[in-house]
Amino acid sequence: MKHFLSKPLLRGITLLGLLLILAGCSLQTSPVADPKGPIAILERDLLYTAFFIMLIVVIPVYFMVFWFIWRYRAKGGTGEYKPDWHKSAVIEVFVWSIPAAIIITLGYLVWTYSYKLDPYKKIATPENTINVQVVAQDWKWLFIYPDLGIASVNELAFPVDKAVSLQLTSDTVMNSFLVPALGGQIYAMAGMTSQLNLKANETGRFRGRNTQYSGDGFAMQFFDAVAMTPEEFNDWVASAKLQRKPLSTVRYNELALPSIAHGIEYFSWVKPGLFEEILKKYARRPENTLRRHSPVQGQTTCEGATPC
Repeated sequence: MKHFLSKPLLRGITLLGLLLILAGCSLQTSPVADPKGPIAILERDLLYTAFFIMLIVVIPVYFMVFWFIWRYRAKGGTGEYKPDWHKSAVIEVFVWSIPAAIIITLGYLVWTYSYKLDPYKKIATPENTINVQVVAQDWKWLFIYPDLGIASVNELAFPVDKAVSLQLTSDTVMNSFLVPALGGQIYAMAGMTSQLNLKANETGRFRGRNTQYSGDGFAMQFFDAVAMTPEEFNDWVASAKLQRKPLSTVRYNELALPSIAHGIEYFSWVKPGLFEEILKKYARRPENTLRRHSPVQGQTTCEGATPC
């Protein structure tokens, strides 16, 4: 039974399996490897740079493994037994200098790209930037355009010639906002705000999603980031305003209820200050209040000596 599959046949099956895996991977280009914006391009270049730096170690290691196996094999090996190899100055130079050079190079990359890829850093002038307030919900994304007075659900639209400045929060558990074709991820947390600045170099519809597990509807929490021409974006804004569907506090509370695979939705009017209202309702919660012990026995006070 053990001779049923010969060694050449096993090698052929293994090679065929690897080819099938590679063929399947090539059917669809990863958005990380095919970025559509300046931020994503910088992140891709950094990824490739780190990869090639690692190859400086990986390739010699694999080469030496196979070379040692061949040279010091039990039968026919030509390698000599030299127990004093640890005293070699050449080996010491390679052992210490190469890792030191790699650490210095990685440190330089971390230092420079930490500033280049700062998510809070503006990438365009205010007149060339679209401001969007993002609210993560169960299990959908709400995009508010405060300067335009409109909002959309699960569709982030913007003109291709302008940057997008996102201010993010969550009205539920922590979420992670990611559009792989345009840039890296950032967290959205209840009662807090984070920022992310993106831009597209070409028109198109790019898939975004939540990458932080958040419950039953997590697997379907996708949205579309749509880069349009200026004319198409103007038409999109006009179309949203024609919906005659206002986003009041009451309508927002209905929208915030959990829903899975929520469709794209538009709102022609948004209550001013709605984003700030969402933040404030978490700031008033006892667990988010700094507590200290009151000099009055048996009483706990919050900041400002107000009884909780």
